[in-house]
Amino acid sequence: VQEHGGETIIPVSCALENKLADMSPEEAAKYCEENQVQSALSKVIKTGFSAINLIYFFTAGPDEVKCWQIRRLSKAPQAAGTIHSDFERGFICAEVMKFEDLKELGSEAAVKACGKYKQEGKGYVVQDGDIIFFKFNVSSSGGAKK
Repeated sequence: VQEHGGETIIPVSCALENKLADMSPEEAAKYCEENQVQSALSKVIKTGFSAINLIYFFTAGPDEVKCWQIRRLSKAPQAAGTIHSDFERGFICAEVMKFEDLKELGSEAAVKACGKYKQEGKGYVVQDGDIIFFKFNVSSSGGAKK
């Protein structure tokens, strides 16, 4: 390790990862518990993203959830611009909730009820794992577009 700069080393079993990939999430969890093993994929992804100075955020609608990658310390308008340049140009605000809050509380309504759904402006630095709903306006007729 020291010969190569002392960077993080993550042991990975490709055979295990391949086996887990062929299972349902429930089967994989049961297999890992029974065999006292765990997947290293999430650690590989998080460590890799960190090493190249990237984070991710999510957008969600009724039919789709999408993950977007941006540089660490990016502000909300720049994050919006990764989706479409009009989002950055007409940025109004970002409505933000944390993934962990949504996971813990179970719904967007519950996150709002607990006061953990925030409206952020142009200076907001996007955090790793944020779930964001961007409001923007680029039309000449007015009105916020979502």
